[in-house]
Amino acid sequence: MIYTVTCNPSLDYIVDVPGFRLGVTNRTTAEMLMPGGKGINVSMVLQNLGMENTALGFAAGFVGDEICRNLEEIGCKTSFIRLENGISRINVKLRSADGTEINAKGPTIPEDALQKLMLQLDTLQSGDILVLAGSIPTGMPMTLYQDIMERLSKKDILIVVDATGDLLCHVLPYHPFLIKPNHHELGEIFGVTIETEEQIEKYAKRLQEQGARNVLVSMGGKGAALLAEDGMFYRLPAPKGTLVNSVGAGDSMVAGFLTGWLETKDYKHAFRFSVATGSASAFQDGLAKRADAEALYQTLHLE
Repeated sequence: MIYTVTCNPSLDYIVDVPGFRLGVTNRTTAEMLMPGGKGINVSMVLQNLGMENTALGFAAGFVGDEICRNLEEIGCKTSFIRLENGISRINVKLRSADGTEINAKGPTIPEDALQKLMLQLDTLQSGDILVLAGSIPTGMPMTLYQDIMERLSKKDILIVVDATGDLLCHVLPYHPFLIKPNHHELGEIFGVTIETEEQIEKYAKRLQEQGARNVLVSMGGKGAALLAEDGMFYRLPAPKGTLVNSVGAGDSMVAGFLTGWLETKDYKHAFRFSVATGSASAFQDGLAKRADAEALYQTLHLE
């Protein structure tokens, strides 16, 4: 079973507001409401790709109820820890205003709720896959991901970490199966500006030397690169298409990689399917479907 963890899930209210101006009444021309949060995005795309999974995390109030209802409606299993106080986030994303977003703070996660999550994770079995994605809410220990990995270190569980900065670096000694920084985040880790393919390979190797097994680096419109566990370095340009919505594209890459690898155990195929899935999400409203990813997959040729 694949499990995802989203500590601070949301409902994302995504709207088009042409000519958005401050201080006046603005009206939308299109709107969409969908569950959000990096782990939840991974869960939804996995489900779209035909991969059974369970979404874990914390949910509060009527918004938390709606997040769970939406996920279950598309077939995702959920097992969120219910919080007695507060409400889960509603984030506003203005697609027509240069990607302007208003992200809510979210509820406080009490210690007893955190311990319930840890007990849930204790039930994972060898062969399971766990995706830890996104930032840690204020008030939660910044060591959470490494604490989880240490707790599960004696089990044969593949763990994917999609996080930034110290949150990512601190898990490397526990040998995550996959990490997915973008090229800006990769540069920030080492205090450099990433501009070339050679730099991506160089610094991905540094992360591998520190413990990561597979390093998937997204580069937006320039495509992506993978330094695989077997030492092979792969590069793919972005497929041709019109960017519609970049929200969830990186999370879709994670879902695509896991799907491709689980189906074939081949890193080259997993990488190619990862890029196809991420691009399929970027080229449409909503998140990638299997048919969309497979169509783009056929256009991609590895470098």
